[in-house]
Amino acid sequence: NPLNIPVGPILSTKELIEDEGLRATGTIVDVDHPKRGKYASVGCPIKLSDSPVDVTRSPLLGEHTVEILRDVLGYEGDELQAVLDSGAVGDPQKTAAE
Repeated sequence: NPLNIPVGPILSTKELIEDEGLRATGTIVDVDHPKRGKYASVGCPIKLSDSPVDVTRSPLLGEHTVEILRDVLGYEGDELQAVLDSGAVGDPQKTAAE
């Protein structure tokens, strides 16, 4: 440029989301969310040929409560139900695995 100042274009968020090149490389991806619907998000910034990455949504609040209580903490049967009924873990969301 005439003033010898290093500059470059600045893209808006809309321009970034709509950029075909960023979508082709997986830098911008669409993610499905059960409450929010489909939205654009940043994909994995590191690309390794033998290690593809699936970008997934964040879990809903309480979505994995039962799974954690059962599979990680070892609660089962009446003991698991007692923890759930106590209200100590809030209102766990039902998942497809349950």
